[in-house]
Amino acid sequence: MSDAVIIKTRKFKRNPLLARKQMIVDVIHPGRANVAKTELGDLIANMYKADAKLTILFGFRTKFGGGKSTGFCLIYDNEESMIKFEPKHRMIRIGVTEKKEKSRKAIKEAKNKGLKIRGTGASIAKHKAKRAAMSE
Repeated sequence: MSDAVIIKTRKFKRNPLLARKQMIVDVIHPGRANVAKTELGDLIANMYKADAKLTILFGFRTKFGGGKSTGFCLIYDNEESMIKFEPKHRMIRIGVTEKKEKSRKAIKEAKNKGLKIRGTGASIAKHKAKRAAMSE
C-alpha cells in the first residue's frame, strides 16, 4: 500500500461577496486511515496557488470501509476577509486567534443578570454583564 493521496475538487464556486473560493474536496487515501488537515491544506493551496494560512478545511467524513474522505474547503483572498467572515471556533482550530478562558459561573451570572432586567435596558445590561464576565 502506498502513501499517495489523490485530491479531487468539485462544486467549485468563486464567492466574491465573502472574498473566497469554496469547494467540496474528495480525498482518496488507500492504505491510510485519513489525511491530516494541515497536509491537505498545503496540497490544496499549491493546487490553487494560494496561501496555506488562508485555506480552511472542515467537515471531513471518511466513507465506510476507508480509503476515501469528503469535506469542505474555503480559500480566502486575504487575511482581513478571513477574520471578518470565518467563525471564531474555526479560527481557534487553525491557530489564528486564541480562545478566551472564562469560567462557567461567570457566564451563568451574566446570563441571569440579563434575564432580570426587562425593556430597552435589557440589551445594555446583558452587554455590561458579558463584559464583566470577560474581565474575570
